[in-house]
Formats: sequence, C-alpha cells, structure tokens
Amino acid sequence: MKLTELFEQVPDIEIRSLMADSRKKRPDSIFFCEKGMMFDGHRFVEQAIENGAKVIVHSEPIANKHPDITYIRVKDVNSVFNRVADAFYGYPSHRLTMYGVTGTNGKSSTACIIRDILNDYSPTGYIGTISIAYGNVKLPPLLTTPNIDDLHGILSDMVSAGIKNCALEASSIGIEQGRVDSIDFDAAIFTNLTHDHLDYHGTMENYFAAKKELFDSLKPEAVAITNADDPYGMKIVADCKCPVVTYGIDNDADYRVTKYQLMKDKTVFTLKCNGMEYEMETNLVAKFNIYNLVGAIAALNQKGLSITQILEKIGHINQIEGRMERINLGQPFNILVDFAHTPDGITKLCSYAAAITKKDNRIIAVTGSAGKRDTAKRPVFGQILDKYADMIILTEDDPRDEQIIDICNSIASGIKNTNYIIVEDRYDAIRQAIEMAESGDCVLLMGKGDEKFIYREYGREPYEGDDAIAVEILKKYCL
Repeated sequence: MKLTELFEQVPDIEIRSLMADSRKKRPDSIFFCEKGMMFDGHRFVEQAIENGAKVIVHSEPIANKHPDITYIRVKDVNSVFNRVADAFYGYPSHRLTMYGVTGTNGKSSTACIIRDILNDYSPTGYIGTISIAYGNVKLPPLLTTPNIDDLHGILSDMVSAGIKNCALEASSIGIEQGRVDSIDFDAAIFTNLTHDHLDYHGTMENYFAAKKELFDSLKPEAVAITNADDPYGMKIVADCKCPVVTYGIDNDADYRVTKYQLMKDKTVFTLKCNGMEYEMETNLVAKFNIYNLVGAIAALNQKGLSITQILEKIGHINQIEGRMERINLGQPFNILVDFAHTPDGITKLCSYAAAITKKDNRIIAVTGSAGKRDTAKRPVFGQILDKYADMIILTEDDPRDEQIIDICNSIASGIKNTNYIIVEDRYDAIRQAIEMAESGDCVLLMGKGDEKFIYREYGREPYEGDDAIAVEILKKYCL
C-alpha cells in the first residue's frame, strides 16, 4: 500500500507492514511511537529504523532525524494508529459481524459460547485469553485483547479465510488503551464487574469507566446486551446510542431465567423471552455459566439467530478449555479446572463446588496469585477459601519477580480456620491435591486454567496447563 493512501502530503513510497514493537523486524514499515504502561515508543525510534521502519509517526519532538526517513507528527498517535491499521488491513471488522464481550469474569466463556453456537450456521472466529481460533486455525493467545496492529491483522486473516463473524474479548485495559477504537462492533455484551485490575485502574470507578467506553462508542445500529442482575449492569448502558437488551435471573429482563436446576454434569432451566417460555438443557454447569450462556443467547438472538437454532446447540456446547473444566478419567472424586483469579470468580467456583460436594466430603483447593498484580485481593482470596475449602494448597501463579512464598503468605493472611500448606512448585501442588483426594471429594485447580505458560522474572516459561497436568497425574499416580 502506498503511504499516500494513508496520509496527505507525504512521499509516494510503498508500505509493506506496520510496527508497534521496535524489536521486531518489519521491512518498509510505519513505526508508531505509542506510549504504554512501561515504555514510550519515542525512545525506540532508532531501533525501529534499524528493523525496517521507513516512516515514524510521533507526537513528541524527535531530535536526530534521518534524511531518508519520513517523520509524521500528530497530536494522538493511538487514534492515528487505529485509523491507519483499519485502512491498511482493508477495514476487516466492517466485513464481519463483531461481538465484543467485556466484564470481570465470563468474557472467555461467553465469547466461546457465541462462537460454538454460531459457527455451525455461519463461520465464526474467536479472539481472547484462551486462543485465536477460526476455521481450522488455532493459534496461541496474544493479549486478551491484542494490540492494534495484531488485532486488525488477525481480523483480516479471518476475512480472507471466509469467516463471517468474530467474538472478541474486550479487556478493560485493552479498551482504555484504545486497542478497539477502530473496531466496528455490532453487539457488545457486559457480563459483570467485580474487584480486578485495580493495580492498573486505581479505583472501581475508573475500572467501570474503562468498560463503559465500549458501550458509549457503539454505533446506533448495534445492540448492547447487559446483565440486569449486576449492580453496574444498567449504569454501563446509560449513555448508549443503540438499543439496550437485558438478561438475568433475579431481576426482570428481556431474556430471563425463571427457574433452574444445577447438577454435576448439566443444567436445566426455563428461559422467558420474546413473549415465550423455552425449556432448556445444557451440558454447562454452575449458576455463573447460566449467565454466560443467556448473555450469549441474547446477543445471538438479537443478531438474527432463532431460539430454535440455539436450542439445537446448547445441549452439547464444546468444553471451554480451562473454564469450569471437569477432568474425568473415572476417578471417584471431582476435579474442576478454572481460570478463576478474582474474588468473585473464586467465590462462584467454590460455591458451585459446595453445592455438588456432600458435607462428609472435602473441597481441596489449589491456588496462588499473580506477582506484581493487584496485591490487595490476595488476603481476600484467603478469606474466601477459608469459608469454603477443607484443605488449601497455596502455590505459584505467574510470580514474575516476586517471591512465591511471599505471595502465598499474603493469601494465607486471610485464612483463619482452614488447614493449608504452601507448595511452591505448581505441578507438585496439583499432584499433592489429587493424591490426597478421596471418594466424593472435590479438587479445585484455580488460576491458570489451560494456559501454556507461567510468567517468571525472566519472562514466559512453558507450562503444560492445569488441565493437562491433572490428566497426567491421574494416569501416573491414581489410575
């Protein structure tokens, strides 16, 4: 693409790629001097030029300019990056039906449910914490919401592969950093808002405001889907320019569950919507998954999929990797793997475990907390586990450059009555939990889910994932 197609009054040179990370080689590229949480792109202009940048888009003065490099100074690098990336990749989100999902918990599950139900009727992709998936392509995840260049590139690849829809997780940090500013959303779903990311946002008010930006920016032709049972549910859609549709269980809603029954391996419920009542049965379990499913149903139905078509699919939703994943190789006790890493997420998982575990049996919980992230929630984790668990094993979870023992002790400060041990190696912690489980017990593996890495002081280290490790240990030691 010619630079003249992207900017006015610039040289007529060929642009082959875009660059946000100066460390990556991008021949004949435009480098955008973004200001991030830790780094300012203006500091890495020379490195970007060494790696192929022919054009520098910047907002601050640049002292040493190269005569063969084009410099374009703008007021807001992020907004220009969004505009250019959208145009460079052929406006891919405008060629897809885009479902954005945001909230503290349930983003991955809701987005995956949307993809799973819709994919049989119209090719659908998914971008989020679990993976990047479309057609026969499955790639490791980048960020929950990828950076501007990566995101538009992925969407462009989806369009080229014949994909018609995409379910995208929109994180609060991704929204606030402008990564989705040029995405043409057709529907946005709000799941809930509870304590998380306060190390970044500072307050719940700021955290809420970041989420709200997604809904404030929706086009009039879009639809906003919100959880009527969440305290923030109606506030987040207060200024929407598009129609608002609600879902819930406890409060009146456009898509309301009037009764439900939770079981170990399935859930049955009655859904009232469009003046009708529908009896539904799904293989998804736990009350919070009813919310995730009904939020997805509301979005899909609003965008044209009939309830009848949806009913044909919900009985056999694909297992969402690392999200309320039951590991069952015939052992006489339950093992649940979940990404739960917030107070609300851990409470919901433990509450479900308590509902399916007899009083004479035990809940054995394995968890940790991420290093250098929102340390205030660690004692809260301990308090929640103290209430529900009978045995707690504290271990590593993305420790970064913090000492694992210090993180675990911080969680333990909230534990007053329940026995706990600290096992720093996560594999060994999972092994001990499974080996101590007896018939009827429930083992909860929380925090990592299916993630194939652990963040350490020196960066990412490969990790099998809690789900794979649980299977391996069962086969090796218990069966």
